[in-house]
Amino acid sequence: MKNEKNELPENAQPEIKNEATVTLDAPVVRGKSEITEIVVRKPNSGALRGARLQALMDMDVDSMMLVLPRVTTPALTRAELMMLEPGDLLQLSLELVSFLLPKSAMSAFPQS
Repeated sequence: MKNEKNELPENAQPEIKNEATVTLDAPVVRGKSEITEIVVRKPNSGALRGARLQALMDMDVDSMMLVLPRVTTPALTRAELMMLEPGDLLQLSLELVSFLLPKSAMSAFPQS
């Protein structure tokens, strides 16, 4: 039940999302095409192999470059990630980190 301001009731859990779309400030050029939007999927444990969770939570660039190619559509290569604008890498990293947080932590964030 929602109140008059269309807010979630106190006991409601936030909706769990499995992917997020990031619009890039500077498109990735791949051949003759430009990629302007990247979908980041919620990683499974296999996509996180070889990465330290704490490093991902700290948004360590090397860790992000290990995991992001596994969870992005279209799949970005390490070379493409290295050429991204810093703001675009930050947006992709924020979405990835948001998937790693437990439901209880997500309830503190406003839902759009």
